Amino acid sequence: MILVQLIDYLRERLKYVNRICYVILAGIAVWGSRVAYTSHHAHTAMEKWPFFWSVFGFLACVIIIVFSKWYGHSGVMTREDYYDD
Repeated sequence: MILVQLIDYLRERLKYVNRICYVILAGIAVWGSRVAYTSHHAHTAMEKWPFFWSVFGFLACVIIIVFSKWYGHSGVMTREDYYDD
């Protein structure tokens, strides 16, 4: 019951929860671009770009999802009554 009350409390203050999450996200982004790369030695020129690995991972995930949906709809998925015949 405590969890339900917490969810209701946060839902009533959704505007503030969103702002806090954006501030935390911005803090992580600043930390990642300033602090985390001070000891990192880039192996390629692209690794010197800020947020390269974050953007790379996001784009790779999007490509995998788009490819999987295309592959599934191209013939792997069958109709629901396939085994009823």
